[in-house]
Amino acid sequence: MNRRILAVIALCGVSALRILGAEPMLTTADIRIRDPFIYPDAQTKTYYMYAAMDHGVGVYTSQDLAQWTPMQRVLTLPKEPALKAVWAPEMHAYGGEYYLFATLTYQETLPIEKPLKRDKWPEMHVRGTHVFRADSPLGPFQPLKEGSHTPADWMALDGTLFVDEGTPYMVFCHEWVQVVDGTMDYVQLTADLGDVVGKPHLMFRASIAPGVKPDPQQNKVTDGCFLYRSEVSGKLFMIWSTFIPGHGYSVVLAHSESGRIEGPWQKHEPIYTKDGGHGMLFRAFDGRLLLSLHQPNGGGKERLHLFEVTDTGETLQVVGEVM
Repeated sequence: MNRRILAVIALCGVSALRILGAEPMLTTADIRIRDPFIYPDAQTKTYYMYAAMDHGVGVYTSQDLAQWTPMQRVLTLPKEPALKAVWAPEMHAYGGEYYLFATLTYQETLPIEKPLKRDKWPEMHVRGTHVFRADSPLGPFQPLKEGSHTPADWMALDGTLFVDEGTPYMVFCHEWVQVVDGTMDYVQLTADLGDVVGKPHLMFRASIAPGVKPDPQQNKVTDGCFLYRSEVSGKLFMIWSTFIPGHGYSVVLAHSESGRIEGPWQKHEPIYTKDGGHGMLFRAFDGRLLLSLHQPNGGGKERLHLFEVTDTGETLQVVGEVM
């Protein structure tokens, strides 16, 4: 490599290294990731996998779901107010632009009493899902408003976008730390996703999951919601995650009896019970419907796992792991 090319690399940094192919690709086993969200861009035949990083969000890209480029930053968050954590970023194409949903937890705590006077009950930090916009899946993403799209006095997380007959909604979780029996809620968004319309609506509580202990003082988790409308029957399904006794972190499949976001949401059948979850669904470029999730659920060993799913029209069946 001649001196002129080396000089370009020195000036341009990582981008130039990627262009020249000097930066090694990563395998799925190389990447520790929680809450993996994959956006398949049909035009470029590129998969974008979004992940939380220090004070922001990054993305890995791939053409085959096996080899990934090193993560590059797509969102940078300000240092003030003091940020504690970034969770569950996901990216949606909508109306010709790209929207990043991310849960931000701040060092500040809510000025309200804890729901149970119990030793070691977690601190009630300010937590909510924020929405950012860009003109590319690679960002840079900019905030649509100062605060979160979820209520400021709620500990809320894992917001996802669902568009029903042209109307956009955010579905999200109300944290068990604040309400003990965590809930799933939805709120309508404005046409440009810049804000919410009205107040959230309750969909169901975490205690609806099979095997959950009825003890009202036992915390129950709602996590990782994602909605999918059957391409066979038009039925509306949701996958979400919780802890099921004897199985640990699991993915649950729910059915909307009305076919609409308001439900009622019934059945709630576990479809993955091997200490993994926070799933989402997407179509691979070869046409397969895939479920992505992280497993295991802790210990710093979380990795992306992909499963083929069959849409029967009446339900979603996990066929087997593909990667």
